[in-house]
Amino acid sequence: MPQIRARPQYPGLRTDGKVDRNVVSGADGIGCSKYYAEYGQKGYTGGVVAFWCTHGICYGFHCVPEGEGRNDAFSAMYTRWPKAPRVVIYDFACALAPYCMTREAEFFKDTVFLIDKFHSSGHKACSPACFASNYVDDPEIRGLNTSAAEFGNSGLKRIRLPVRYMTQGHAILYIHRYLSLWNRLRRVKLSKKGCMC
Repeated sequence: MPQIRARPQYPGLRTDGKVDRNVVSGADGIGCSKYYAEYGQKGYTGGVVAFWCTHGICYGFHCVPEGEGRNDAFSAMYTRWPKAPRVVIYDFACALAPYCMTREAEFFKDTVFLIDKFHSSGHKACSPACFASNYVDDPEIRGLNTSAAEFGNSGLKRIRLPVRYMTQGHAILYIHRYLSLWNRLRRVKLSKKGCMC
């Protein structure tokens, strides 16, 4: 997706634009310890952040030099989407929602941020409003595949080994080609079911 606007700087927010892998816990955080527990203690570093629709089509990806943070998701949506998505399903939506609303409340005013069913079990201190499983009465949300990103990311794991041995430029080109083929095959499969994305 082409960039349609620049990501603004928010000088009133002292941690804006900094890597925030463990900011959701502690004094500056929102009280969710899952983010730091899962990523900080395992020592995860960079990689690829991919953005998936609920049909398993990849909208785009980018490489991150350090662990994924809220800014990665915020910046991608704000700079690439003409209008904010109605529903964002993200494993740390409890932290992403306030991050987005603090920076661009008007843009995200109609967005619902949800934690997928797979990741919700570790979010013991988070509001039930963040859990996709609590929206069974909402017909728009009830039928969504909340595990589409997990499905797509499992596909990306297939190329993890060869990508490790490539330069960054070659890796980006390889990932792009792989995801283009992935999307084409997903669209063919979906069209046979009468579903288009």
